[in-house]
Formats: sequence, C-alpha cells, structure tokens
Amino acid sequence: MQTDASAPITLRTRKFVTNRLLARRQFVVDVLHPSRPNVSKADLSEKIAAVYKTEKERVVPFGFRTQFGGGKSSGFVLIYDDEASQRKFEPKHRLIRVCKSVDMSIVLLRWL
Repeated sequence: MQTDASAPITLRTRKFVTNRLLARRQFVVDVLHPSRPNVSKADLSEKIAAVYKTEKERVVPFGFRTQFGGGKSSGFVLIYDDEASQRKFEPKHRLIRVCKSVDMSIVLLRWL
C-alpha cells in the first residue's frame, strides 16, 4: 500500500450537540483515509475549522481510534466558542497538548 500524505480525506460527523452550558459544539467524527495510514490531529483541526468556519485553536480533537485494517478512524471533537471558555472547561492536559500557555505551577502542584 502506497502512502500519500496529500491524499484526500473525508470527514463525516454524527451525534452533533450544541452545548450552551459549556459554550461549545461537540460531535463524533469519522475520518475516511483509504490511502493514508492515519491523519494527524493538526490536519484534522485545520479541516474541521474550515468546515465549521472557526479558528483552528478552538478545535480540540481527541480519542481517535483507527479501525482494524486501516482506512477509517473515529474520535471526538470539541469546538469552543471562545478562548476563555476553552481555558475554563477544557482539562489541563489537553490544553498542554494544543500548546496553550497554562500556568504550570497549578499543574505541578498535583505532583507534590
């Protein structure tokens, strides 16, 4: 199987919910990538941000699992309305993964 990083991918969303209490949209996304081994979360964030007309930094993909045999992955996506609600409701470890400036003293206090 030949891998092509520029091969097209198809996004299908399901279980779409607008969560006003947490100021976000949340859904399950199925990614079809038949000629690629997998799709990076950065690429997914860019494509989902383009589809839903939002900033790339507000999109948080997580929990992706590749189906046995490849070609399809499924995971969860959260799209926050603004940065303040993202910092307030998103877990610290996911904020660190998306390179947000998090007060590390709060994170390190758990280890003491």
